[in-house]
Amino acid sequence: MELIENLINPLSVCGSIFFIMGLLTYKFPPKHINALYGYRTKSSMKNQQAWDFAQTYSAKKMTVIGLIMMLLSVNFIAFDFSSKQTLIISLIVIVFSVLYLLLKTENAIRDKFKPS
Repeated sequence: MELIENLINPLSVCGSIFFIMGLLTYKFPPKHINALYGYRTKSSMKNQQAWDFAQTYSAKKMTVIGLIMMLLSVNFIAFDFSSKQTLIISLIVIVFSVLYLLLKTENAIRDKFKPS
């Protein structure tokens, strides 16, 4: 029972979601700029080329981040963390992962579509 509790933690759940959504977005990217589905920021929605690039780039990054989160969550089995420690560590990793995804994607958009 404790093994299952250690495997099913916020980091593994979020990592699984990131991984699955990254794969789905990569396989089925939104074809047109929209406000419902895809990587949606001001810079990604400037034009269709930026939109298409942002969808592919962020989907690849999200998939990798999801895998890393799932691998990190395995450490909760090896170390005897309390539920509170597991939650705090998971939340910190998740927040930094989201920030990393946003910063990397925004920088990639900016670098690829520099104004002439």
